[in-house]
Amino acid sequence: MRCSDGGYYVVKFLDNPQHPRVLANEWLGTMLAARLGLPVPNAVIVDVPSELVDRSEDLVIQLARGRKKLNGGRHFGSRYPGDPAEIAVYDFLPDEMLAEVENREDFLGMLVFDKWTCNTNGRQVVFYRPGGGSRYHGLMIDQGFCFNAGDWDFPDAPLRGLYSRSLVYQSVTGMDSFTPWLDRLESRFAERVLDEIASEIPPEWYNSDQDALYQLLERLWARRRRVRDLLLTAKDTYRQPFPNWT
Repeated sequence: MRCSDGGYYVVKFLDNPQHPRVLANEWLGTMLAARLGLPVPNAVIVDVPSELVDRSEDLVIQLARGRKKLNGGRHFGSRYPGDPAEIAVYDFLPDEMLAEVENREDFLGMLVFDKWTCNTNGRQVVFYRPGGGSRYHGLMIDQGFCFNAGDWDFPDAPLRGLYSRSLVYQSVTGMDSFTPWLDRLESRFAERVLDEIASEIPPEWYNSDQDALYQLLERLWARRRRVRDLLLTAKDTYRQPFPNWT
C-alpha cells in the first residue's frame, strides 16, 4: 500500500487468519531487532480508512472457500525498500549470489535475535540491490511468529529460527562469531527499552490484555542470557548449521 508519507508498505491486517497478536509481535520484534542493529524494514502503524476498504475489491483475505472483507483501522506496516515499480525484491538467491550478499554476517545477529524471541518460524529474508548497486542486501522480514505467534510463550527447539540454508553461517567458527550481537543483548540493552517499544503497540493488537503483555516482556528480559545455550543446542543438531565451528 502507498501511504501518506509517499512510501510503500506491506500491510498486515488485524483480522488476519493467524492471530491478532501477530501484529503486536511484528511491532515488538521489528523494533527490538532494529535496536540490536539488525537490517529490518522500518515499521509503522498504518491507519486504513474504512472508506478505502469499501472501495477496494482487493482488500480481502482469500480463504479456502470464498473471501473475507478486511476491516479498516490501525494495522501493521513494513516499509518496502523503494518503489515496487523500480526495485525488484527476491525471497531466494542461488548459492553463488547468496555467498556475495553484502551483509551476510547479519544472519548471525538475526539468529541471536530469533533464539532470544523464540521465533517458531524459519528466518524469513528478502533481497534487493540498494541504490541500483551490483550486490544484494538482505532485509530480515516477518517477525510475526516470535513469541510463538499468538500463544506468547517460548517453546524452544534447536532448529527454530534458523535460515533454511547453512551457507549464510559458514563464517561461524565458535561462540565468538556471535559476540557483537550477544554483547549488545546481554550488556547494552536497557529493560526500559522493552517498555518504551511495547507502549506504542495499539491495545487492539493484543485485546487490551496488559497483564499478558507485561508477562511477555518479563519473560523476554529474563531470557537474554539463555541465548548462548540455545545456540549450542542448534550447533549439535543433525543438521549441523555451523559447518566451520571448531
